[in-house]
Amino acid sequence: MERDQRSGAGTLERKDVGREVKLEGWVQKRRDFGELIFVDLRDRTGIAQVVFDRERGVDAASMSRAKELRSEFVLRVTGVVHERSAETRNVRMATGDVEVVAQNVEILNRSDTPPFQIEDQVTANEDLRLKHRYLDLRRAPLARNLVLRSDVSFKVRDYLHRNGFLEIETPILTRSTPEGARDFLVPSRVSKGEFYALPQSPQLFKQILMVSGLDRYYQIARCFRDEDLRADRQPEFTQIDIEASFTDELSVQSLIEGMFAEVFPVAGIEVPAPFPRMTWQEAMDRFGIDRPDTRFGMELIDLEDAVASSQFAPFRSALAENGLVRGIVVPGGAKLSRKRLDDLTAVAKQFGATGLIWMKFEAAEVTSSIRKFMTPGDDETFRSALRAGEGDLALIIAGDRTVVWDALGQLRLRVARDEGMIPENRWNFLWVVDFPLLEWDAEGKRWAARHHPFTSPRLDHLDRLESDPGGVLARAYDVVLNGLELGGGSIRINTPELQSRMFRALGISDEEARERFGFLLEAFRYGAPPHGGIALGLDRMVMVMARASSLRDVIAFPKTASGQDLMTDAPAAVDQAQLQDLGLELRRRDA
Repeated sequence: MERDQRSGAGTLERKDVGREVKLEGWVQKRRDFGELIFVDLRDRTGIAQVVFDRERGVDAASMSRAKELRSEFVLRVTGVVHERSAETRNVRMATGDVEVVAQNVEILNRSDTPPFQIEDQVTANEDLRLKHRYLDLRRAPLARNLVLRSDVSFKVRDYLHRNGFLEIETPILTRSTPEGARDFLVPSRVSKGEFYALPQSPQLFKQILMVSGLDRYYQIARCFRDEDLRADRQPEFTQIDIEASFTDELSVQSLIEGMFAEVFPVAGIEVPAPFPRMTWQEAMDRFGIDRPDTRFGMELIDLEDAVASSQFAPFRSALAENGLVRGIVVPGGAKLSRKRLDDLTAVAKQFGATGLIWMKFEAAEVTSSIRKFMTPGDDETFRSALRAGEGDLALIIAGDRTVVWDALGQLRLRVARDEGMIPENRWNFLWVVDFPLLEWDAEGKRWAARHHPFTSPRLDHLDRLESDPGGVLARAYDVVLNGLELGGGSIRINTPELQSRMFRALGISDEEARERFGFLLEAFRYGAPPHGGIALGLDRMVMVMARASSLRDVIAFPKTASGQDLMTDAPAAVDQAQLQDLGLELRRRDA
């Protein structure tokens, strides 16, 4: 078999001078000076300058073809690597010390004029680029992201194989077990009126694998959730799914810390292990969010004592109803304009707050949105409780604890981003642990699983599952980086008795549990080992490592925020014959 003599355009350097090379790629740019033509040739590895020069041996036919070249033509060039002279070196190019003097060129394909320039920085809107995704992926930043993604996947597989894990595939077509996000449903042609579901995760299958004795499993799994989208969420996503038998929380966490220590340096991010641990309650009390960004301060401050004697109605109401009065202090924030404060008030209201109280601490006085409700001694009381300095700004919210946490947590992040308070190139990893097992669903008027129904309660809380479900803590853990949840996991329930108790706590009757989860309950009767694991969002990990602002920048063919694939125009209607095969009939929305 003939050896492939191709070279990567972006790999050429001084040591290649004098070597004959073959380059294949796309025309980035052409500059024609008559008997001298320069072409920037691009492939996945980068760009190299190719010179067509009659005085340096290129044949007439190749010179003629070089004059035909246009942007995005596909070429095969053979030539010799030469060092550029000092005055022609291009320090902005990785290959700027050398050029390829062409001997021959072959036009492999021609191209229409692209709808946008194939350059690192483009002004074309995202919809246009998604419609022509194959062109957008030619741009170096996106290509580099996909190379990084490939490298990360390889590193993960290598690490887990060395730690004794087996890569095992689980089904894509399975049954619907709705508990959490909505399922994507797939109608069955053979069993009309019945449906498969695309998996939201391989959760039940990986637990069954533990019962099977395949005690260390992993999968880079495709998962599907029919939920609202945003920059860090897609309807289909990829997770690094891991499960192990005879393990505990610290063992799983140590495994992931070791993985990150090998994987993140691929992107120049060093990982200090072990990671700090923080309980869910501490995270909420200090940061108002269960995935805190700890790169900066501005933590929530409890003002209950400071307002205990206040006659301001929102303070009195919050304390009387077992709510919270909390604030954050923005260093130097007294300079913020009234319009900016109105904008922040609007943000607080988006997260359920009835209003936002602000106080500016200046040398002579405290100015505040509630100045007329403050007594003479309140200035010093608030200054002391908030530990505010001259020129600082306090933002205070009173009300239901969940609202206070949500609104202040989001305000903290918004102000820090807008005011440039978040340090760059700092990577704060964190484990958040001791989550509540259940949370009250006010709309459904029942308890719901905070993670999923298969998470084990803490063993010392088992006797409280029926009497105090809201006070039971879970054997669950999330790994967080710079305020972004990279993944979550737990130690699982492994006995049919406890799993049945958990279902009943969720308002799932024994009969319904047998219908929906009978295969799991039966499997647990045959010696299910203690087991646990974690699922890491591969898309999200690579987004962070690539310093990208959206998941769409690290997925080859992403959907829009409305779930559309603009390139293939999906989702789309299907013909009547297909619907008849499936036993389906469409009805008008207003019917």
